[in-house]
Amino acid sequence: MSTAPDPRLAQEFVEFAVRAGVLRFGEFTTKAGRLSPYFFNAGLFNDGARLGRLAEFYARRLLADGAGGDLGFDMLFGPAYKGITLAAAVAVELARRGHNLPFAYNRKEAKDHGEGGLLVGAPLAGRVLVIDDVISAGTSVRESVTLISAAGARAAAVAIALDRQERATEGGRDAPTSAVQYVTRELGLRVSAIATLADLLDYLRGSADPALAAHAAPVAAYRDRYGV
Repeated sequence: MSTAPDPRLAQEFVEFAVRAGVLRFGEFTTKAGRLSPYFFNAGLFNDGARLGRLAEFYARRLLADGAGGDLGFDMLFGPAYKGITLAAAVAVELARRGHNLPFAYNRKEAKDHGEGGLLVGAPLAGRVLVIDDVISAGTSVRESVTLISAAGARAAAVAIALDRQERATEGGRDAPTSAVQYVTRELGLRVSAIATLADLLDYLRGSADPALAAHAAPVAAYRDRYGV
């Protein structure tokens, strides 16, 4: 299943992403060919301070999910390429908070010298958390599940920064569900997002900055057209 973000944490994160220039507003063409009024580019968490703060948000979200003491996973896996730095940074932050867990990631192409293979880091074992920035089509998650299963481990959950809450595309057409819903229903994985499109809308509508508040209407219109 997909677990709901904590509203306060989500609002903190959206504000942080906006101030960092990672969440931008205007007109952007998505991979699906849609004209979106906002764009989230996690690659712009591109210095130590921003990446460290981002890792804090992931860790807080994951620890809230595991309030009973068991986080529900035994290690982290970062799919190439953005997931690599995310998995490493979140592993550091979780260790700082008392949960020292191994992590691994994959290469896009198998290395044919040295240790060889597609996987780098700790051996995949037990319950594995896949960590990425967003789920656009579910392709990266499916590939990660295949790698994890082939190594004898089990994909247990997925953590992302933002759930766009919009319909995926299949064969150039809008699908009835989002990519996150596909991952939860078809792959049977829990998805934890720090924030969602609904949280972004709440932030814009509550902003005291008229320039930011003005983006609420086009974002809401986009959700009405493509949202789930």
